Amino acid sequence: MAIRTLRIAMEGVTGRLGTNQHLIRSLLAIRQEGGLPLKNGDRLMPEPVLLGRNPEKLAALAAAHGDLTWSTDAATALADKTIDIYFDVAATGGRLERAMRAVAAGKHIYLEKPIANSSAEALKIVRAAKAAGLKAAAVQDKVYLPGFHKLRKVRDSGFFGRILSARLESGWWVFDGELYPSPRSSWNYRKADGGGLVLDMYPHWRYLTSSLMGPIKSVSCRKVTQQPKRWDEAGKPFDVDVEDEVFATFEFESGAFAQVITSWATRVRRDDLIQLQIDGTLGSAVAGGHKCYVQSLAATPKPVFNVEVPQAMNFDAQWQEVPDNEPFRNSYRQGWEQYLRHVADGEPLRSTLLEGARDVQLTEACYQSDRERRWIDIAPLIE
Repeated sequence: MAIRTLRIAMEGVTGRLGTNQHLIRSLLAIRQEGGLPLKNGDRLMPEPVLLGRNPEKLAALAAAHGDLTWSTDAATALADKTIDIYFDVAATGGRLERAMRAVAAGKHIYLEKPIANSSAEALKIVRAAKAAGLKAAAVQDKVYLPGFHKLRKVRDSGFFGRILSARLESGWWVFDGELYPSPRSSWNYRKADGGGLVLDMYPHWRYLTSSLMGPIKSVSCRKVTQQPKRWDEAGKPFDVDVEDEVFATFEFESGAFAQVITSWATRVRRDDLIQLQIDGTLGSAVAGGHKCYVQSLAATPKPVFNVEVPQAMNFDAQWQEVPDNEPFRNSYRQGWEQYLRHVADGEPLRSTLLEGARDVQLTEACYQSDRERRWIDIAPLIE
C-alpha cells in the first residue's frame, strides 16, 4: 500500500460552510482515518492549503487543525506546481474569475454551487476546463443526505409505479438582525454579492428533483422580497434587493409536475427544514434530510371529512418509515470522496461541472419566468 498525496487549495474556507463541512467533516476527517482507499489498495491523502483574504482568520483556522498551510496570495498558491486541485467556497460573486484563474494555472477544479452567476459564465468555465484537460465538478451535496438517498432507493425499487407529481417545501424564519442576530450572512441579501434565494437554493432543487424524476422541461416561478430591510454583521441596517420567498412549478419531461416552495420568511411546522413528497400510482413517499416514510397503494386509507367533528385519523401514523439499512457519512464528504477518486483514478463523476451549469440555467429560467410572468422552457445545454 502506498500513500498518494493530493494538495488542495481551498478558497473561502474560513466561512461556516467551508470550515465545518468541507474542511473538518470532509478532508480532515479523511486524513484522520488514514486517507481515502483507492481501487488498487493505495490510500489518497488530501492536504488542504487554505486561501483567503483575512490572515488572522486563516492563521487561527490553520493552527487549530494541525498547522495547515495557508496564504492570502492566491496567485502564488496557484503557481505552485505541487497543488493539484482548486476548490472555491467563497461568496458567489467573483467565482467566474477565480475559477478561470485556477483553470489557467492548470488546476483541477471543484466549485460550490452556484458555480457561476449565469449559465453563460458556467459554460465558459466548463469549456475552459474541458479544453485544458482538467477534471471539474460541482458540489451537489443534498443527494447524499440519508433521507433523499432512501427516497432514491424507494424510486429504484419501482415502489412509485408511474410518478405523478412532487411537492418540495423548504425554509424557515431568518431573523432580520434587529431583534436577534441573523443566522445567515448579509451578503445573501445583496444582489451585487451573489445573494438571493433563487440563486442560493434552486440549484439544489434542480439536481435533487432531476435525480429522482428526470430532466426538467419547463418552469414557472414567482418571487418576492418579504423583509426589505435587514441588519448586517456590524449592526448596520441595509436595504434588501433580492428575493427571500419563492414559489415555483417544475414540469418534467415525463409529464410529472413538482411544486417547489422556498422561504426565509416562514415558520416551520413539518418534520424537517427540507421536505420532499413524491406521489405515484402505486405509492407515495415523503423524505427530509434524514428520514423517509412510504405509503403503498394497498395501505392507502380512505379519509372521511366531517364538518361537524374534528378529524379523527392520525395521518402521520399511517406511513411506514424506511429503515437505516446503510451507514450514513457526511453528505459533503461523500461528494469529496467521489471527486477525489475521479481525479486520482478516473472513476465516473456524478456531479459534473456541466450538471452545475444546468443548476444555474434553472435559476435563470426562474428569474425570467418571474420577470415575464410566464412559463419558460429549459433548452438543452451544449458543452
